[in-house]
Amino acid sequence: MSQELERAELHRALWKIANDLRGSVDGWDFKQYVLGFMFYRFISENLTAYLDSELEEGEPSYATLTNVEIAENPEAIEDTVEEKGFFIFPEDLFENVRQRANHNNDNLNEELQDIFKRIESSASGILSEEDNKIRGLFDDLDVNSNKLGSSIPKRNDLLRKLLNEVGNFKLSSFADSHNDTFGDAYEYLMGMYASSAGKSGGEYYTPQAVSELLAHIAVAGKEKVNKVYDPACGSGGLLLKFAKVLGKENVKEGFFGQEINLTTRNLAVINMFLHDLNYANFDIAHGDTLLDPAHRDIAPFEAIVSNPPYSVKWEGDANPLLINDERFAPAGVLAPKSKADLAFTMHILHWLAENGTAAIVEFPGVLYRGGAEGKIRKYLIDGNYVDAVIQLPPDLFFGTTIGTCIIVLKKSKKDNKTLFVDASALFERSGNKNTLTKAHRQQILDALAERQDSDYFAKLVDNSAIAENDYNLSVSSYVEAEDTREVIDIVALNAEIEQIVARQSQLRIEIDAIVAELEAGADYE
Repeated sequence: MSQELERAELHRALWKIANDLRGSVDGWDFKQYVLGFMFYRFISENLTAYLDSELEEGEPSYATLTNVEIAENPEAIEDTVEEKGFFIFPEDLFENVRQRANHNNDNLNEELQDIFKRIESSASGILSEEDNKIRGLFDDLDVNSNKLGSSIPKRNDLLRKLLNEVGNFKLSSFADSHNDTFGDAYEYLMGMYASSAGKSGGEYYTPQAVSELLAHIAVAGKEKVNKVYDPACGSGGLLLKFAKVLGKENVKEGFFGQEINLTTRNLAVINMFLHDLNYANFDIAHGDTLLDPAHRDIAPFEAIVSNPPYSVKWEGDANPLLINDERFAPAGVLAPKSKADLAFTMHILHWLAENGTAAIVEFPGVLYRGGAEGKIRKYLIDGNYVDAVIQLPPDLFFGTTIGTCIIVLKKSKKDNKTLFVDASALFERSGNKNTLTKAHRQQILDALAERQDSDYFAKLVDNSAIAENDYNLSVSSYVEAEDTREVIDIVALNAEIEQIVARQSQLRIEIDAIVAELEAGADYE
Protein backbone atom coordinates (compact mmCIF):
# COMPACT_ATOMS: atom_id res chain seq x y z
CA MET A 1 0.00 0.00 0.00
CA SER A 2 1.41 3.42 -0.93
CA GLN A 3 2.01 6.03 1.76
CA GLU A 4 -0.82 8.25 0.55
CA LEU A 5 -3.31 5.38 0.30
CA GLU A 6 -2.25 4.16 3.71
CA ARG A 7 -2.73 7.62 5.17
CA ALA A 8 -6.16 8.05 3.57
CA GLU A 9 -7.25 4.62 4.81
CA LEU A 10 -6.05 5.45 8.30
CA HIS A 11 -7.91 8.76 8.33
CA ARG A 12 -11.13 7.03 7.27
CA ALA A 13 -10.68 4.48 10.04
CA LEU A 14 -10.07 7.20 12.63
CA TRP A 15 -13.13 9.11 11.50
CA LYS A 16 -15.17 5.90 11.75
CA ILE A 17 -14.06 5.11 15.28
CA ALA A 18 -14.78 8.68 16.36
CA ASN A 19 -18.31 8.45 14.95
CA ASP A 20 -18.98 4.91 16.19
CA LEU A 21 -18.02 5.75 19.74
CA ARG A 22 -19.39 9.29 19.83
CA GLY A 23 -21.69 9.75 22.79
CA SER A 24 -20.01 7.08 24.91
CA VAL A 25 -17.34 9.53 26.03
CA ASP A 26 -16.92 13.25 25.42
CA GLY A 27 -14.88 13.72 22.22
CA TRP A 28 -11.89 15.52 23.72
CA ASP A 29 -11.69 13.13 26.69
CA PHE A 30 -12.14 10.12 24.45
CA LYS A 31 -9.13 11.26 22.44
CA GLN A 32 -7.05 10.05 25.38
CA TYR A 33 -8.34 6.52 24.92
CA VAL A 34 -7.93 6.42 21.14
CA LEU A 35 -4.40 7.81 21.34
CA GLY A 36 -3.58 5.58 24.31
CA PHE A 37 -4.57 2.41 22.48
CA MET A 38 -2.77 3.59 19.34
CA PHE A 39 0.33 4.06 21.47
CA TYR A 40 -0.10 0.61 23.02
CA ARG A 41 -0.39 -0.98 19.57
CA PHE A 42 2.58 1.00 18.23
CA ILE A 43 5.05 0.08 20.97
CA SER A 44 3.89 -3.55 20.78
CA GLU A 45 4.54 -3.76 17.05
CA ASN A 46 7.71 -1.68 17.31
CA LEU A 47 9.18 -4.01 19.95
CA THR A 48 8.11 -7.17 18.10
CA ALA A 49 9.67 -5.97 14.86
CA TYR A 50 12.90 -5.10 16.68
CA LEU A 51 13.17 -8.47 18.45
CA ASP A 52 12.14 -10.50 15.40
CA SER A 53 14.86 -8.78 13.37
CA GLU A 54 17.40 -10.48 15.65
CA LEU A 55 16.03 -13.99 15.09
CA GLU A 56 17.76 -16.75 13.19
CA GLU A 57 15.84 -18.38 10.33
CA GLY A 58 13.24 -20.81 11.65
CA GLU A 59 13.02 -19.32 15.14
CA PRO A 60 9.48 -18.48 16.35
CA SER A 61 8.28 -14.86 16.42
CA TYR A 62 8.58 -13.10 19.74
CA ALA A 63 4.80 -12.69 19.87
CA THR A 64 4.29 -16.48 20.01
CA LEU A 65 6.43 -16.99 23.11
CA THR A 66 5.23 -17.09 26.73
CA ASN A 67 6.03 -14.72 29.54
CA VAL A 68 7.72 -17.52 31.46
CA GLU A 69 10.10 -18.27 28.58
CA ILE A 70 11.14 -14.63 28.37
CA ALA A 71 11.47 -14.13 32.13
CA GLU A 72 14.16 -16.83 32.15
CA ASN A 73 16.50 -14.44 30.31
CA PRO A 74 16.69 -11.20 32.35
CA GLU A 75 19.86 -10.07 30.55
CA ALA A 76 17.99 -9.99 27.23
CA ILE A 77 15.21 -7.96 28.83
CA GLU A 78 17.74 -5.47 30.18
CA ASP A 79 19.46 -5.18 26.79
CA THR A 80 16.11 -4.51 25.11
CA VAL A 81 15.19 -1.80 27.61
CA GLU A 82 18.53 -0.09 27.12
CA GLU A 83 17.94 -0.08 23.35
CA LYS A 84 14.20 0.71 23.17
CA GLY A 85 13.51 2.40 26.51
CA PHE A 86 10.76 -0.08 27.51
CA PHE A 87 9.84 -3.76 27.51
CA ILE A 88 6.62 -5.70 26.92
CA PHE A 89 6.24 -9.40 27.65
CA PRO A 90 4.83 -11.40 24.71
CA GLU A 91 1.51 -12.19 26.36
CA ASP A 92 1.10 -8.48 27.08
CA LEU A 93 1.44 -7.42 23.44
CA PHE A 94 -1.50 -5.53 21.94
CA GLU A 95 -2.53 -8.20 19.44
CA ASN A 96 -2.35 -11.04 21.97
CA VAL A 97 -4.47 -9.12 24.46
CA ARG A 98 -6.92 -8.29 21.68
CA GLN A 99 -7.30 -11.96 20.73
CA ARG A 100 -7.99 -12.96 24.35
CA ALA A 101 -10.45 -10.09 24.76
CA ASN A 102 -12.54 -11.44 21.88
CA HIS A 103 -13.03 -14.69 23.79
CA ASN A 104 -15.17 -13.13 26.50
CA ASN A 105 -12.46 -11.84 28.82
CA ASP A 106 -14.56 -10.59 31.72
CA ASN A 107 -11.49 -9.18 33.48
CA LEU A 108 -10.25 -7.13 30.52
CA ASN A 109 -10.13 -3.85 32.45
CA GLU A 110 -8.04 -5.38 35.24
CA GLU A 111 -5.75 -7.15 32.77
CA LEU A 112 -5.11 -3.93 30.83
CA GLN A 113 -4.45 -2.01 34.03
CA ASP A 114 -1.86 -4.58 35.13
CA ILE A 115 -0.23 -4.64 31.67
CA PHE A 116 0.09 -0.86 31.57
CA LYS A 117 1.70 -0.89 35.01
CA ARG A 118 4.19 -3.55 33.88
CA ILE A 119 5.10 -1.56 30.76
CA GLU A 120 5.59 1.64 32.76
CA SER A 121 7.76 -0.09 35.34
CA SER A 122 9.78 -2.06 32.76
CA ALA A 123 12.56 0.55 32.62
CA SER A 124 12.80 1.05 36.39
CA GLY A 125 16.13 -0.05 37.78
CA ILE A 126 17.63 -0.25 34.29
CA LEU A 127 17.38 3.32 33.00
CA SER A 128 17.99 6.47 34.98
CA GLU A 129 15.10 8.61 36.17
CA GLU A 130 15.87 11.03 33.34
CA ASP A 131 15.90 8.34 30.66
CA ASN A 132 12.75 6.56 31.84
CA LYS A 133 10.45 8.23 29.28
CA ILE A 134 7.70 5.60 29.50
CA ARG A 135 6.77 6.25 33.13
CA GLY A 136 3.32 7.77 33.62
CA LEU A 137 2.29 7.61 29.98
CA PHE A 138 -0.72 5.41 30.72
CA ASP A 139 -1.91 7.47 33.71
CA ASP A 140 -4.66 9.16 31.68
CA LEU A 141 -5.81 5.87 30.18
CA ASP A 142 -8.14 5.03 33.07
CA VAL A 143 -9.66 1.66 32.14
CA ASN A 144 -11.88 1.77 35.22
CA SER A 145 -13.37 5.20 34.56
CA ASN A 146 -17.13 5.68 34.75
CA LYS A 147 -16.76 7.54 31.45
CA LEU A 148 -16.41 4.16 29.78
CA GLY A 149 -19.62 2.81 31.26
CA SER A 150 -21.64 2.55 34.44
CA SER A 151 -20.71 -1.09 35.03
CA ILE A 152 -17.66 -3.32 34.53
CA PRO A 153 -19.29 -5.33 31.70
CA LYS A 154 -20.12 -2.10 29.84
CA ARG A 155 -16.59 -0.80 30.31
CA ASN A 156 -15.10 -4.03 29.07
CA ASP A 157 -17.36 -4.00 26.02
CA LEU A 158 -16.11 -0.53 25.13
CA LEU A 159 -12.48 -1.48 25.81
CA ARG A 160 -12.89 -4.57 23.61
CA LYS A 161 -14.34 -2.42 20.85
CA LEU A 162 -11.44 0.00 21.18
CA LEU A 163 -8.92 -2.83 20.89
CA ASN A 164 -10.64 -4.10 17.76
CA GLU A 165 -11.10 -0.71 16.12
CA VAL A 166 -7.49 0.33 16.67
CA GLY A 167 -6.30 -3.17 15.79
CA ASN A 168 -8.21 -3.03 12.51
CA PHE A 169 -6.33 0.02 11.28
CA LYS A 170 -4.89 -1.19 7.98
CA LEU A 171 -1.15 -0.61 8.03
CA SER A 172 1.67 -2.25 6.15
CA SER A 173 3.95 -4.47 8.19
CA PHE A 174 5.85 -2.32 10.65
CA ALA A 175 9.20 -2.81 8.96
CA ASP A 176 7.83 -1.90 5.52
CA SER A 177 5.48 0.86 6.60
CA HIS A 178 6.53 4.47 6.55
CA ASN A 179 7.36 5.31 10.14
CA ASP A 180 5.16 8.38 10.15
CA THR A 181 1.87 6.51 9.73
CA PHE A 182 1.18 6.31 13.46
CA GLY A 183 2.46 9.85 13.88
CA ASP A 184 0.24 11.05 11.09
CA ALA A 185 -2.73 9.35 12.73
CA TYR A 186 -1.87 11.18 15.96
CA GLU A 187 -1.75 14.54 14.20
CA TYR A 188 -5.00 13.84 12.37
CA LEU A 189 -6.74 12.95 15.63
CA MET A 190 -5.37 16.02 17.40
CA GLY A 191 -6.58 18.26 14.60
CA MET A 192 -9.98 16.58 14.44
CA TYR A 193 -10.63 16.76 18.17
CA ALA A 194 -9.18 20.26 18.51
CA SER A 195 -11.49 21.42 15.74
CA SER A 196 -14.55 19.99 17.46
CA ALA A 197 -13.49 20.92 20.98
CA GLY A 198 -12.72 24.59 20.39
CA LYS A 199 -10.39 26.50 22.68
CA SER A 200 -10.71 24.15 25.65
CA GLY A 201 -9.37 21.28 23.60
CA GLY A 202 -7.24 22.98 21.01
CA GLU A 203 -5.45 25.71 22.93
CA TYR A 204 -2.08 23.97 22.62
CA TYR A 205 -2.60 22.60 19.14
CA THR A 206 -0.88 24.47 16.33
CA PRO A 207 -2.31 23.81 12.84
CA GLN A 208 -0.02 21.76 10.62
CA ALA A 209 0.48 24.49 8.00
CA VAL A 210 1.65 26.98 10.65
CA SER A 211 3.88 24.36 12.29
CA GLU A 212 5.58 23.60 9.02
CA LEU A 213 6.11 27.30 8.27
CA LEU A 214 7.74 27.85 11.68
CA ALA A 215 10.09 24.90 11.23
CA HIS A 216 11.13 26.06 7.74
CA ILE A 217 11.82 29.56 9.08
CA ALA A 218 13.94 28.23 11.95
CA VAL A 219 16.16 26.06 9.72
CA ALA A 220 16.22 28.20 6.56
CA GLY A 221 19.42 27.61 4.61
CA LYS A 222 20.50 24.64 6.73
CA GLU A 223 20.53 20.91 6.07
CA LYS A 224 21.14 19.94 9.69
CA VAL A 225 21.06 21.49 13.17
CA ASN A 226 22.38 20.45 16.56
CA LYS A 227 19.37 20.69 18.89
CA VAL A 228 15.79 21.92 18.54
CA TYR A 229 13.61 23.32 21.31
CA ASP A 230 10.10 24.44 22.20
CA PRO A 231 9.60 25.95 25.69
CA ALA A 232 5.81 25.50 25.58
CA CYS A 233 5.66 22.37 23.47
CA GLY A 234 2.07 21.25 24.04
CA SER A 235 1.65 17.87 22.37
CA GLY A 236 4.98 18.16 20.53
CA GLY A 237 3.76 18.80 17.00
CA LEU A 238 5.97 21.82 16.43
CA LEU A 239 9.12 19.98 17.48
CA LEU A 240 8.36 17.04 15.24
CA LYS A 241 8.05 19.27 12.20
CA PHE A 242 11.85 19.49 12.30
CA ALA A 243 11.95 15.73 11.70
CA LYS A 244 9.76 16.21 8.65
CA VAL A 245 11.58 19.26 7.28
CA LEU A 246 15.17 18.08 7.89
CA GLY A 247 14.83 14.38 8.62
CA LYS A 248 15.21 13.23 12.22
CA GLU A 249 18.75 12.04 11.54
CA ASN A 250 19.71 15.65 10.76
CA VAL A 251 18.74 16.89 14.22
CA LYS A 252 22.05 15.74 15.64
CA GLU A 253 21.63 16.14 19.38
CA GLY A 254 17.92 15.73 19.86
CA PHE A 255 14.50 17.26 20.43
CA PHE A 256 13.82 19.20 23.64
CA GLY A 257 10.67 20.71 25.06
CA GLN A 258 8.83 21.62 28.24
CA GLU A 259 5.10 21.61 29.01
CA ILE A 260 3.33 22.78 32.15
CA ASN A 261 0.27 20.51 31.78
CA LEU A 262 1.15 16.93 32.72
CA THR A 263 -1.51 15.30 30.52
CA THR A 264 -0.34 17.33 27.54
CA ARG A 265 3.30 16.60 28.34
CA ASN A 266 2.50 12.89 28.29
CA LEU A 267 0.80 13.33 24.91
CA ALA A 268 4.00 14.94 23.63
CA VAL A 269 6.10 11.97 24.78
CA ILE A 270 3.62 9.57 23.18
CA ASN A 271 3.85 11.65 20.01
CA MET A 272 7.64 11.28 20.01
CA PHE A 273 7.36 7.50 20.29
CA LEU A 274 4.65 7.35 17.61
CA HIS A 275 7.02 9.17 15.23
CA ASP A 276 9.59 6.46 15.98
CA LEU A 277 12.07 8.70 17.78
CA ASN A 278 14.41 6.75 20.01
CA TYR A 279 13.90 7.59 23.70
CA ALA A 280 17.52 8.81 23.92
CA ASN A 281 16.90 11.45 21.23
CA PHE A 282 14.25 13.52 22.98
CA ASP A 283 13.49 15.02 26.36
CA ILE A 284 10.07 16.49 27.13
CA ALA A 285 10.07 17.96 30.63
CA HIS A 286 7.08 18.68 32.83
CA GLY A 287 7.01 22.05 34.55
CA ASP A 288 6.73 25.82 34.32
CA THR A 289 9.31 27.02 31.80
CA LEU A 290 9.30 30.62 33.03
CA LEU A 291 9.80 29.80 36.72
CA ASP A 292 11.61 26.48 36.55
CA PRO A 293 13.20 25.87 33.14
CA ALA A 294 14.28 22.26 32.68
CA HIS A 295 17.07 22.48 30.13
CA ARG A 296 19.59 25.02 31.45
CA ASP A 297 22.42 22.54 30.96
CA ILE A 298 21.30 21.71 27.40
CA ALA A 299 20.94 25.25 26.01
CA PRO A 300 21.67 26.98 23.70
CA PHE A 301 19.59 25.69 20.82
CA GLU A 302 20.17 26.27 17.14
CA ALA A 303 16.49 26.16 16.17
CA ILE A 304 13.59 27.19 18.40
CA VAL A 305 9.91 27.24 17.54
CA SER A 306 7.01 27.98 19.85
CA ASN A 307 3.36 28.88 20.11
CA PRO A 308 3.28 29.96 23.78
CA PRO A 309 -0.05 30.37 25.60
CA TYR A 310 -1.58 33.73 24.78
CA SER A 311 -1.62 36.33 27.56
CA VAL A 312 -1.19 33.75 30.32
CA LYS A 313 -0.66 35.08 33.84
CA TRP A 314 2.67 34.67 35.62
CA GLU A 315 4.38 35.95 38.79
CA GLY A 316 6.21 38.77 37.04
CA ASP A 317 7.39 41.55 39.36
CA ALA A 318 5.54 39.93 42.27
CA ASN A 319 8.57 37.64 42.42
CA PRO A 320 11.62 39.81 43.26
CA LEU A 321 14.00 37.10 42.07
CA LEU A 322 12.83 37.18 38.46
CA ILE A 323 14.23 40.62 37.61
CA ASN A 324 17.71 39.21 38.32
CA ASP A 325 17.14 36.09 36.24
CA GLU A 326 19.70 36.09 33.43
CA ARG A 327 16.91 35.46 30.91
CA PHE A 328 14.88 38.56 31.81
CA ALA A 329 17.38 40.97 33.38
CA PRO A 330 18.82 42.39 30.11
CA ALA A 331 15.56 44.16 29.28
CA GLY A 332 15.52 45.83 32.71
CA VAL A 333 11.83 45.07 33.10
CA LEU A 334 9.56 42.05 33.37
CA ALA A 335 6.57 41.25 31.21
CA PRO A 336 3.27 42.22 32.88
CA LYS A 337 1.84 39.75 35.39
CA SER A 338 -1.31 39.46 33.26
CA LYS A 339 0.54 38.88 29.97
CA ALA A 340 3.58 36.57 29.95
CA ASP A 341 3.93 36.57 26.14
CA LEU A 342 7.16 38.55 26.03
CA ALA A 343 8.55 36.66 29.02
CA PHE A 344 8.53 33.59 26.77
CA THR A 345 10.15 35.69 24.04
CA MET A 346 12.97 36.78 26.37
CA HIS A 347 13.45 33.21 27.57
CA ILE A 348 13.70 32.00 23.97
CA LEU A 349 16.17 34.72 23.01
CA HIS A 350 18.44 33.90 25.92
CA TRP A 351 18.51 30.19 25.01
CA LEU A 352 19.02 30.80 21.30
CA ALA A 353 22.44 29.92 19.86
CA GLU A 354 24.52 32.64 18.22
CA ASN A 355 23.96 31.00 14.82
CA GLY A 356 20.37 30.09 15.55
CA THR A 357 16.88 31.24 14.56
CA ALA A 358 13.69 31.33 16.61
CA ALA A 359 10.18 31.59 15.19
CA ILE A 360 7.48 32.46 17.73
CA VAL A 361 3.72 32.79 17.28
CA GLU A 362 2.47 35.88 19.13
CA PHE A 363 -0.83 37.67 19.62
CA PRO A 364 -0.74 41.09 17.92
CA GLY A 365 -1.01 43.06 21.17
CA VAL A 366 2.64 42.42 21.99
CA LEU A 367 3.61 44.39 18.89
CA TYR A 368 2.23 47.74 20.04
CA ARG A 369 1.19 47.78 23.70
CA GLY A 370 3.08 50.23 25.89
CA GLY A 371 4.41 49.95 29.43
CA ALA A 372 6.74 47.05 30.19
CA GLU A 373 6.05 45.42 26.84
CA GLY A 374 7.15 48.58 25.04
CA LYS A 375 10.42 48.55 27.00
CA ILE A 376 11.04 44.91 26.12
CA ARG A 377 10.47 45.69 22.43
CA LYS A 378 12.98 48.54 22.79
CA TYR A 379 15.55 46.07 24.11
CA LEU A 380 14.86 43.65 21.25
CA ILE A 381 15.18 46.32 18.55
CA ASP A 382 18.13 48.19 20.04
CA GLY A 383 19.92 44.86 20.41
CA ASN A 384 19.11 44.06 16.76
CA TYR A 385 17.52 40.74 17.66
CA VAL A 386 14.29 40.99 15.63
CA ASP A 387 14.88 39.63 12.16
CA ALA A 388 11.29 39.77 10.91
CA VAL A 389 7.68 40.23 11.91
CA ILE A 390 5.04 38.37 9.87
CA GLN A 391 1.35 39.18 10.03
CA LEU A 392 -0.65 35.98 9.53
CA PRO A 393 -4.20 35.68 8.17
CA PRO A 394 -7.17 35.61 10.55
CA ASP A 395 -8.96 32.44 11.67
CA LEU A 396 -6.03 30.01 11.38
CA PHE A 397 -6.04 28.72 14.96
CA PHE A 398 -8.59 26.72 16.91
CA GLY A 399 -10.26 28.75 19.63
CA THR A 400 -9.70 32.18 18.08
CA THR A 401 -10.37 34.04 14.84
CA ILE A 402 -7.79 36.76 15.52
CA GLY A 403 -4.97 37.14 13.03
CA THR A 404 -1.80 36.21 14.91
CA CYS A 405 1.78 37.05 13.97
CA ILE A 406 5.23 35.46 13.93
CA ILE A 407 8.30 37.14 15.44
CA VAL A 408 11.59 35.84 14.05
CA LEU A 409 14.63 36.28 16.31
CA LYS A 410 18.34 36.04 15.47
CA LYS A 411 21.49 36.98 17.35
CA SER A 412 23.79 37.30 14.35
CA LYS A 413 22.08 39.43 11.72
CA LYS A 414 23.84 40.83 8.66
CA ASP A 415 22.04 44.16 8.78
CA ASN A 416 20.53 46.53 11.31
CA LYS A 417 17.04 46.29 9.88
CA THR A 418 13.77 44.46 10.48
CA LEU A 419 11.66 42.92 7.74
CA PHE A 420 7.89 43.30 7.97
CA VAL A 421 5.73 40.88 5.96
CA ASP A 422 1.98 41.27 5.53
CA ALA A 423 0.70 37.75 4.81
CA SER A 424 -2.81 38.51 6.05
CA ALA A 425 -4.31 37.92 2.59
CA LEU A 426 -2.51 34.60 2.01
CA PHE A 427 -5.06 31.98 2.96
CA GLU A 428 -7.46 29.43 1.62
CA ARG A 429 -10.71 28.42 3.33
CA SER A 430 -10.61 24.80 4.48
CA GLY A 431 -13.65 23.57 6.37
CA ASN A 432 -14.47 26.05 9.10
CA LYS A 433 -10.95 27.48 9.28
CA ASN A 434 -8.47 29.28 7.05
CA THR A 435 -5.21 27.60 6.14
CA LEU A 436 -1.86 28.46 4.57
CA THR A 437 -1.22 26.48 1.41
CA LYS A 438 2.24 25.29 0.41
CA ALA A 439 2.41 28.14 -2.13
CA HIS A 440 1.49 30.68 0.57
CA ARG A 441 4.18 29.36 2.90
CA GLN A 442 6.76 29.49 0.12
CA GLN A 443 5.85 33.08 -0.66
CA ILE A 444 6.55 34.02 2.96
CA LEU A 445 9.81 32.05 3.02
CA ASP A 446 10.95 33.70 -0.22
CA ALA A 447 10.30 37.14 1.26
CA LEU A 448 12.36 36.28 4.36
CA ALA A 449 15.23 35.03 2.20
CA GLU A 450 15.22 38.03 -0.17
CA ARG A 451 14.76 40.74 2.50
CA GLN A 452 13.60 43.29 -0.06
CA ASP A 453 10.70 45.68 -0.32
CA SER A 454 7.66 44.36 -2.15
CA ASP A 455 4.65 46.58 -2.75
CA TYR A 456 1.84 45.87 -0.29
CA PHE A 457 3.61 42.75 1.02
CA ALA A 458 7.08 43.32 2.50
CA LYS A 459 9.06 46.26 3.84
CA LEU A 460 12.65 46.31 5.14
CA VAL A 461 12.86 49.02 7.81
CA ASP A 462 15.90 50.51 9.56
CA ASN A 463 15.77 49.92 13.29
CA SER A 464 16.29 53.65 13.79
CA ALA A 465 12.97 54.27 12.06
CA ILE A 466 11.30 51.73 14.34
CA ALA A 467 12.76 53.56 17.34
CA GLU A 468 11.34 56.84 16.03
CA ASN A 469 7.96 55.09 15.80
CA ASP A 470 8.06 54.33 19.54
CA TYR A 471 9.23 50.75 18.86
CA ASN A 472 5.89 49.82 17.36
CA LEU A 473 6.26 46.48 15.54
CA SER A 474 2.80 46.27 13.97
CA VAL A 475 3.17 45.21 10.35
CA SER A 476 0.45 47.61 9.25
CA SER A 477 2.59 50.52 10.48
CA TYR A 478 5.21 49.78 7.82
CA VAL A 479 3.61 47.81 4.99
CA GLU A 480 1.14 49.92 3.03
CA ALA A 481 -2.16 48.14 2.47
CA GLU A 482 -3.21 47.88 -1.15
CA ASP A 483 -6.22 50.03 -2.01
CA THR A 484 -8.59 47.59 -3.67
CA ARG A 485 -11.35 50.11 -4.15
CA GLU A 486 -12.47 50.69 -7.73
CA VAL A 487 -10.77 53.66 -9.36
CA ILE A 488 -13.37 56.14 -10.64
CA ASP A 489 -12.76 58.67 -13.43
CA ILE A 490 -14.56 61.75 -12.10
CA VAL A 491 -14.48 63.61 -15.44
CA ALA A 492 -16.02 60.68 -17.28
CA LEU A 493 -18.53 60.16 -14.51
CA ASN A 494 -19.60 63.81 -14.61
CA ALA A 495 -19.98 63.64 -18.40
CA GLU A 496 -22.12 60.55 -18.03
CA ILE A 497 -24.24 62.27 -15.41
CA GLU A 498 -24.72 65.27 -17.73
CA GLN A 499 -25.90 62.92 -20.49
CA ILE A 500 -28.31 61.24 -18.10
CA VAL A 501 -29.69 64.61 -16.94
CA ALA A 502 -30.04 65.81 -20.51
CA ARG A 503 -31.79 62.65 -21.55
CA GLN A 504 -34.02 62.92 -18.48
CA SER A 505 -35.01 66.48 -19.49
CA GLN A 506 -35.77 65.36 -23.04
CA LEU A 507 -37.94 62.52 -21.75
CA ARG A 508 -39.86 64.90 -19.54
CA ILE A 509 -40.57 67.15 -22.55
CA GLU A 510 -41.77 64.17 -24.56
CA ILE A 511 -43.92 62.90 -21.70
CA ASP A 512 -45.45 66.38 -21.18
CA ALA A 513 -46.33 66.53 -24.92
CA ILE A 514 -48.02 63.12 -24.76
CA VAL A 515 -49.98 64.12 -21.67
CA ALA A 516 -51.06 67.36 -23.38
CA GLU A 517 -52.31 65.44 -26.42
CA LEU A 518 -54.25 63.06 -24.21
CA GLU A 519 -55.83 65.92 -22.28
CA ALA A 520 -56.78 67.72 -25.55
CA GLY A 521 -58.47 64.59 -26.86
CA ALA A 522 -60.43 64.23 -23.67
CA ASP A 523 -61.72 67.83 -23.87
CA TYR A 524 -62.87 67.32 -27.51
CA GLU A 525 -64.96 64.35 -26.57
